[in-house]
Amino acid sequence: MLLLFLPALATVLTGFATLAVSGNLLLPFESVIVLEGKMASKRDFFEDEEVQRILLKHRVQVHITSTGSREVALRDLGAFDFVFPSGQPAGDLITGVRSAAGQYAKVRRPFVSPIVLATYREYAETLRDAGIARPLPAGGADQPLYYSLDMQKFLESIDKGQRWNDLGIGRHGISNANRIVAQSPDVCTSNSAGTYLALVSFTWRGNGPDVPTTTEEASSRAQSVKHLMEQGLPAADVFKTYISPEGKGIAPVVVAYEHQYLTYQVRNRAESGRLDSERVLLYPSSQFVTQPQFIALNTQGERLGELVTEDPELRRRAMELGFRILDPAGEVAGDQLSRFLTERNVPIPALSGDDTRSPMPRIRHLEQMISVIGDCPPAQLPEGAP
Repeated sequence: MLLLFLPALATVLTGFATLAVSGNLLLPFESVIVLEGKMASKRDFFEDEEVQRILLKHRVQVHITSTGSREVALRDLGAFDFVFPSGQPAGDLITGVRSAAGQYAKVRRPFVSPIVLATYREYAETLRDAGIARPLPAGGADQPLYYSLDMQKFLESIDKGQRWNDLGIGRHGISNANRIVAQSPDVCTSNSAGTYLALVSFTWRGNGPDVPTTTEEASSRAQSVKHLMEQGLPAADVFKTYISPEGKGIAPVVVAYEHQYLTYQVRNRAESGRLDSERVLLYPSSQFVTQPQFIALNTQGERLGELVTEDPELRRRAMELGFRILDPAGEVAGDQLSRFLTERNVPIPALSGDDTRSPMPRIRHLEQMISVIGDCPPAQLPEGAP
C-alpha cells in the first residue's frame, strides 16, 4: 500500500512545484519574512493586492498598523521594522529622535502626491462663480474635473464667515447654510492636516516672513489662522467619507491627497465604464508637494525599502495607484502617470505654471503651530532638532 502511495505523492509534489514556479508562487520550503509597518494614508499602497503579490515574489509580506502620520512619529516604534509617514515633517521628527538615540533609521523617498481639496461639482462651480476657483485644462472630460483654487480668496471667505448660500450655491440646485470651510483630519495626528495648516499659514502671513522663525512667532501665526481651520475627522476616514454617498452632506470640501482621487477615478472608470463627474479636485494656488518618507528601522526594513524604491514592478504599481514616482535624484520621473491616465481614459491634471511653491516651517515651529491649532501637546523633540 505504501509503495503504491509514494509515486502518487511524488506526482502531487512535482505538480505543486511546477505550479509554484510557473505561477510565481512560493515553494513550501522557501522562507517568507513578515515585516511590521506603521503608517497612515500610504497604507493604500501596501494593502493593494498587486503590491502584495509582487512582494510575495520577493518572499516578503507586510503587516500594517494604521495610524495618523504624526501619531507614527510620537509613539514607540520598537515593535516595527519600518514606518511610512506621509510627509517630511513627521519623517524629520522620527529620524531626529532616532538619530539622537543612536538608533537605526534609513530614509527613502519613492514617490510624492500633492495636497488637494476634494469637493463636489456644485461647490466648485459656486467658487468659480465667485471668482475663487477656475477650471484647469484637461482633455477627456465633458466637464472639468480639476480647478485651481485661489487660496487667498478662499481663506478670505472663511474669515468673513460667509456661507455657501451667500455665494449663491442655490443656482446649482443646492441649499447649504453652513459656513465655507475645508474639513481636514485631526491636526494632532495627521500629516495632511499639518501640511494644510502650513499652507494656510503661508497664504495668510500678511507682510511677515514665509514661515515662522521663532517659537513665539509660530504660536502667534497659529492663533491668527486657527479660525480658518476646521479639523477633527480621523485621518483614515476623511477620503472614505468624501467618496461615500453621504459625503456631500457631511463634509463638502475635504483635505486629501491627489493619488487618492486619481485611484478612485481609475477604479470607477474600470468598474462602471465612466468617470465620476460629480466629484472634482481643487488645486490650491499655493502648493506643497508632500513627500512620503519610507524609514527603515532595521536591516530587514531596509530590504523592503530597496524593493519599494528600485523594483520596476513596484514602481509601476505605485504610479498606477496615482503617485508621482521619483527618480534616484528625487525628481518626478518622466510622464508615466500621464501616459497611464491617458490609457485608462482619465483626464490628466494640467497644473498652471504660475503656482507658488510654499515652504514648510522647520519641524519645531510646525510642532508649535500644531499644538496651538489642535490643543495637543507639542512633540518632545531631541536636542539639536531643526
